Amino acid sequence: MIAALYVQHGGCYYGLADVDPWDEARDARLYAGPYPVVAHPPCERWGHYAAGRPGVGGKTPGDDGGCFAAALAAVRRWGGVLEHPAGSLAWAAHGLTPPPRSGGWVSAGDLRGYTCCVDQGHYGHRAPKATWLYARARRLPSLTWGASTAPGRVELLSRKARAATPIAFRDLLIDLARNT
Repeated sequence: MIAALYVQHGGCYYGLADVDPWDEARDARLYAGPYPVVAHPPCERWGHYAAGRPGVGGKTPGDDGGCFAAALAAVRRWGGVLEHPAGSLAWAAHGLTPPPRSGGWVSAGDLRGYTCCVDQGHYGHRAPKATWLYARARRLPSLTWGASTAPGRVELLSRKARAATPIAFRDLLIDLARNT
């Protein structure tokens, strides 16, 4: 069994055998194990516009209600993988070493996990979407490294399309968590 944390209700993690999806209503911050996790904590407060869009400020960077911290704690305790957009401010805030853009797994600097940068465009996303992974697993897979040639532009996609997890990428994350 795998727990999929911070996922869209009715999204790509629902209806799968051996996957227990935790959407917003279940509050993944309360996950107490015992299964490895695939965690997609909210990223809005950790990115380029964490303080708000230009001209519309008033938000506090990192104020995600403890979601990232809870997701990281779950991966550290139960194993699995956490994904966040490349450049996420959460890495520095939680003492994690940012991975190289060129790819490959490196120590996360916490003596527990490993981190890498992978482009979801290689796995079916409609646009190049550089993503950082933090993982604690027995075996780390070799991924398709480097920038993809997906034709779209993330900033031109709808919010839903930007956030969508391609099925091939979902399956890769589930397999990684199963190797915990």
